[in-house]
Amino acid sequence: MKIIVTLVKSPIGYSENQHKVLKALGLGKMGSSVVHDDTPSILGMVRKCAHLVAVENVAE
Repeated sequence: MKIIVTLVKSPIGYSENQHKVLKALGLGKMGSSVVHDDTPSILGMVRKCAHLVAVENVAE
């Protein structure tokens, strides 16, 4: 299973840790999207900044 993570809100004004998580996910600009495997580590990263991203499931 894979997920698409899209940055929908600017991380300006949020903690540096959340900036680092978004960078580690591969998200830079607003509206950028990346595809990741549905693993516990990725889901934990998404949960850390859930208020900034939108997540969609993709069935392969």
